[in-house]
Amino acid sequence: MLTQTVDRILDRALEGADLSPEEGVRLLKSDGPMSDFRIRDVADRLRSRQAGETVTYVVNRNINFTNICEQHCSFCAFRRDEGEAGAFWLDTAQILEKAADALRRGATEICMQGGLNPKAKIGGESLPYYVKLAATLKSEFPDLHLHAFSPQEVQFIAREDGCSYETVIAALRDGGVGSMPGTAAEVLDDRVRRVICPEKIDTATWLEIVETAHRLGVPTTSTILCGHVETPEQQIAHLDQLRSLQQKARDRAYPAEITEFIPLPFVGQEAPAPLRRRVGRDQPVLSESLRLTAVARIFLGNWIANHQPSWVKLGLSGATEALKWGCNDIGGTLMEEHITTMAGAQGGTCMTVADLEGAIASINRPICQRDTLYNLLGK
Repeated sequence: MLTQTVDRILDRALEGADLSPEEGVRLLKSDGPMSDFRIRDVADRLRSRQAGETVTYVVNRNINFTNICEQHCSFCAFRRDEGEAGAFWLDTAQILEKAADALRRGATEICMQGGLNPKAKIGGESLPYYVKLAATLKSEFPDLHLHAFSPQEVQFIAREDGCSYETVIAALRDGGVGSMPGTAAEVLDDRVRRVICPEKIDTATWLEIVETAHRLGVPTTSTILCGHVETPEQQIAHLDQLRSLQQKARDRAYPAEITEFIPLPFVGQEAPAPLRRRVGRDQPVLSESLRLTAVARIFLGNWIANHQPSWVKLGLSGATEALKWGCNDIGGTLMEEHITTMAGAQGGTCMTVADLEGAIASINRPICQRDTLYNLLGK
């Protein structure tokens, strides 16, 4: 009976229907190799229909400009207090040096995020610091796309300066920010957030800031931090919030929208002990990650066409497998990844173009480099 129910749901998806949250939960909770086979097959077929056969990647560099942070998220092994061993705050010259190196290595994108450092100010205000950071990078490297500053950072700046989210986002956009990482989403359920990130923005604030970005012409990505204390129901509710956000952007003809979806499996090896003990494992369970990856394609694909795994969290072999479960993009070179690696991820900190292209070639799919907004390069 369960298989028949799953079959009916998957047939509806293949007919082009948007699944209900209840149907999404049913897929996540279905059990057995036959269910896995069918869910994977349908996700792969929908991927082909919605995003095509070509697997893309981006040549980019992460720059985490500081790990000094006022918050204490229970999954984070990256943050430090000022003066603590391992704390850092890059100056402008160091950031420009990293960007120059990225450009020499073929990067088209800089992804820049950092901890919430209360001293990151100019003249006692936060926004001028962040705008100057963006504007300096764009002035020195006008051809690099700046993918920077999460919704949490936007809220932090607005709170520090007593201004609106719209003011912050517009200033960052005008300073050179081309798109916003959809991080700090974690799980868009405040019951979960009270456990894993009680000091972070709540669900409504994350959604408000991302919608404001779309209205102001700033594209965003979207993510979920999965595989810790959340339930299948909460995972699907998160996906439903993202789908509704994308529908709103299109219904209201906003000039920007969500460009991609990325599941980020929890890595707990070096995470603070309370959450690590509660979750009970150090590394992601690949089968669970792949199931959610496939269901996300089925649930979101009509609205968000581009889906990407995290090779940092799953390893390159796991990310390559995810290309068979609904993903059409394998991510970026990153060049230096710190946040997840410090949590104990085993995927590495950097991939070369040859690494990524070799992984894609291993499943016999066409390969193409892209830019941040999924324009194909060299075509």
